[in-house]
Amino acid sequence: MIPQDFIIREIQPDDNAQMAVVIREVILEMGAPKVGTAYEDRATDQMFENYQKPKAAYFVMEHKNKIVGGAGIAQLDNFEGNTCELQKMYFLPIARGKGLGTKLISICLEKAKEFGFGNCYLETLPYMKAAVKLYKKYGFTDLEKPMGNTRHYNCNVWMIKEIN
Repeated sequence: MIPQDFIIREIQPDDNAQMAVVIREVILEMGAPKVGTAYEDRATDQMFENYQKPKAAYFVMEHKNKIVGGAGIAQLDNFEGNTCELQKMYFLPIARGKGLGTKLISICLEKAKEFGFGNCYLETLPYMKAAVKLYKKYGFTDLEKPMGNTRHYNCNVWMIKEIN
């Protein structure tokens, strides 16, 4: 159950600036590199526009009219198979430890199932320990090497989950 002062909804054009700040703040907080991560992606500043394509959706988490997190689903870049990617899942500290990550993954995977994807792939960093733990709890398993090409060469934890 979502705490009542948090709202999860689809991204809107006016959310772009706030979501870009969330992504970059979390990357810096975690000590992640700015290069080879979402920090430098052009898409980070155009989240709404980036998800206006077939079989793609991005959800934001709002707390008292402020964006505090988000996650999305889209076809895995540069990959031919029926695999989507869980993308740009970031939460500010206020949104952590409340079960919101689990809820957001559920929403994204439900949307992926609706879109007809067979697998969901993700990339992360080893020191994002809480995220890795959450993904494993959710049934994601480790891969030996990356799939597709997201251009996030500093993300060296690769995971996949079958969508049923």
